Amino acid sequence: MIEMLKVFKALSDRTRLRIIRLLMVRELCVCEMMYVLGLAQSRLSHQLRILRDAGLVEDTRDGQWIIYRVSPGTRATIAELLAVFAKDQAHRPDEETADRRKLKACLEKGFRKKKAPAAEIVRETSGSI
Repeated sequence: MIEMLKVFKALSDRTRLRIIRLLMVRELCVCEMMYVLGLAQSRLSHQLRILRDAGLVEDTRDGQWIIYRVSPGTRATIAELLAVFAKDQAHRPDEETADRRKLKACLEKGFRKKKAPAAEIVRETSGSI
C-alpha cells in the first residue's frame, strides 16, 4: 500500500506530471527539462527525486550528463493512465502541446552537445510557460 501511495502522490503534482509526459516522449537530461519547463535546477531535481523514489523514473550517467527516462517496468502502465485522461482533454489545447513545442526547440538547440549555463536556460524560458 505504501508503494502505491508514493506513485499516486508523485503523479498528483502538475510539474511532476509534465515531467512524466516529457519523459514518455524521450529520455532527457536536466538542462533540457529546465528549458522546456522553465524551472530552476534545484526545483527540478526535487521533483525528479520524488518521481525516482516512487519508481517512475530512473537515471543513468552518460559522460557529464545524467539522463532521465520513464522506468521500463512502468512505461506501459503510465501510457495507459495518460491515455485515459487524454480522452477527456482531447478537445482542449493544453500544456502538453506547449511543452512538446518547447521540447522540439530545445532539441534543435542541442543542449547536450554544448553545455549551456543554467542561468542562461532559465532566462530564455522565463515567462513563456
